[in-house]
Amino acid sequence: MSPDSFPLGPLPYPLGAPLVRREGREKVTGTARYAAEHTPPGCAYAWPVPATVARGRVIAVDTAAALALPGVYTVLTHENAPRLAAAADPTLWVLQDDRVPHRGWYVALAVADSLETARAAAGAVRVRYETAAHDVLLTAGHPRMYDAETANGGYPGTRERGDFEGAFAAAPVTLDATYTVPPLHNHPMEPHASTAWWSDGHLTVHDSSQGATRVCEDLAALFRLDRSEVTVVSEHVGGGFGAKGTPRPQVVLAAMAARHTGHPVKLSLPRRQLPAVVGHRAPTVQRLRLGAGDDGVLTALAHEAATHTSTVTEFVEQAAVPGRVMYTSPNSRTVHRVVPLDVPTPSWMRAPGEAPGMYALESAVDELAVLLDIDPVDLRMRNEPDTEPDSDRAFSSRHLVGCLREGAERFGWLPRDRRPGVRREGDLLVGTGVASATYPVYIAASSAEAHAATDGSYRIRVNATDIGTGARTVLAQLAAGVLAVPEERIRIEIGSSDLPPAMLAGGSAGTASWGWAVHKACTALRHRLRDHVGPLPADGLTAAADTRRETAEGSPYARHAFGATFAEVQVDTVTGEVRTRRLLGVYAAGRILNSRTARSQFIGGMTMGLGMALMEGSVLDPAFGDFAECDLASYHVPACADVPLIEAHWLEEEDPHLNPMGSKGIGEIGIVGTAAALANAVRHATGVRFRDLPLTPDKVLPRLLDRPGEGRAGGLR
Repeated sequence: MSPDSFPLGPLPYPLGAPLVRREGREKVTGTARYAAEHTPPGCAYAWPVPATVARGRVIAVDTAAALALPGVYTVLTHENAPRLAAAADPTLWVLQDDRVPHRGWYVALAVADSLETARAAAGAVRVRYETAAHDVLLTAGHPRMYDAETANGGYPGTRERGDFEGAFAAAPVTLDATYTVPPLHNHPMEPHASTAWWSDGHLTVHDSSQGATRVCEDLAALFRLDRSEVTVVSEHVGGGFGAKGTPRPQVVLAAMAARHTGHPVKLSLPRRQLPAVVGHRAPTVQRLRLGAGDDGVLTALAHEAATHTSTVTEFVEQAAVPGRVMYTSPNSRTVHRVVPLDVPTPSWMRAPGEAPGMYALESAVDELAVLLDIDPVDLRMRNEPDTEPDSDRAFSSRHLVGCLREGAERFGWLPRDRRPGVRREGDLLVGTGVASATYPVYIAASSAEAHAATDGSYRIRVNATDIGTGARTVLAQLAAGVLAVPEERIRIEIGSSDLPPAMLAGGSAGTASWGWAVHKACTALRHRLRDHVGPLPADGLTAAADTRRETAEGSPYARHAFGATFAEVQVDTVTGEVRTRRLLGVYAAGRILNSRTARSQFIGGMTMGLGMALMEGSVLDPAFGDFAECDLASYHVPACADVPLIEAHWLEEEDPHLNPMGSKGIGEIGIVGTAAALANAVRHATGVRFRDLPLTPDKVLPRLLDRPGEGRAGGLR
């Protein structure tokens, strides 16, 4: 076939078109296979045994009753489990010693010929502990609290500009308020699962992960293997929200059990165990102090966030970082403090840092608007910075004002009576609220390979992971755009560590990172095809590329996505129940590559923000040291009945300082402003400011009953 068989004419499906997900039919018909749905011949099943004490050490494990059950292969403990090399992530160093750093830490693993037998065997294991006093409660003044040197993402723990204390003391209008967010849990639909087996020294794992490359690297290090001796496949992943961003204990346990028994081993973690072993959003206590002139322009801003980490490894939620980006203020202080407690190790959850941090910041800005009697949309516009406040770098693009204006128009924000608690429908109080949103642009080095076959088809290989975002579809659109062929001629191979290594699906960086590598490889292939003379060789032509050089150069610009969220709520004065009536988001996130999948991501993030505001939250039991809400019966995530009309729109934003596609991440910004917009709407509806999420009836109703003219029989008097 000659190069002329590869047409370079106009693309029938332009980039940005709402193409349907490529794997959609597989998923809705049940033919898409997830990690736990691979069953090699002779497969065994594993069930973990979690610690039942909050702190201490294991002094004895009685496995006799478990091993006596028919079909049980083994029970692994710290005494007989395969030895691992030192782990870069200490949460993966499982069954290596007798330490119990928190309740739920795995102390044994039962392996049997069936799932039922493995579960029964795990229940028959008897563990004796030596216990020690434990502490699981976060308080802002905890005696072991310290200032963090760095926060998640590598951000400096503390940043100061100007003279905050002096400017705050001199400000005509000041606000000093504290906001709390409880521990939150990712709870993806697909639990964490792995199926592992060894063959001639080679380890193969099907893992529910947001990045098979990282899992491969960590397994190779733990089991003292070369990376070429490990294959990790994450073909279909049923959600992650950050909880699957790095390897979790189940993949290590499955590989250990497979090596020990000689059988393939499947391990799917029970949902009730997930909060203790796969990370969570750490609770935060955030103090905001704002000083402003009578015109509403900020002169002082302090955002001090306190959070917890585990004694296993440090993880600091970067909640104060948005205060360094959002609004002009010549004097600022942003601080992260952390205390190590006897709790599970926190980790990434959709928009770590930005989600809780912007809830506090945007609530405080709303409170300042009330003090000044300025419209909250107008107040945000008055504090629009010319450059990124903390770095003084120029923004590559910043259209927050445009998002606020378009959102206000679409929502019907004006005319709005700023007086709270005056809009009533029977027993219902109705109000509206607004909040800004932001999320940084992350891009990481990735590799890709593009291949042209003699039949006119193309194959793109890159170890991207599709966790439900539509990565396969968008990458096919991108490749088709560069190669100028219909996307039906593009075949996408993703989700295996045997493919060219790439960034994990996290930090809203997937498409930007993978897409850049795919764009570069396809461009190189197009040049090869253009220069090729005569028929293609039988095995076609291939071009490979990586973006290590480009991403290592960094950028002189401050690169962020921005957005504005508008909300309308109703608050029942009889029950204290808050329900969302409307949510509308407008975003400026670079070039949108697929309008269908993008809208789905925005709406999904906003729905998660609704849950954060109104229903999601857990409590660490001070007596037993575990999360009281550890399943979907006690930890309520939004169901269809909770989610009203949600609209997502975006501005057409051109930003040449990002990547060849001009795209920013969109997977996380939708959650960022939603909780604050809803909380601000509740204040407008009721006249009561709630600062502790979630806004559940037990918190709302007592405060409503304190309102003048409010009676216990319900309704306004």
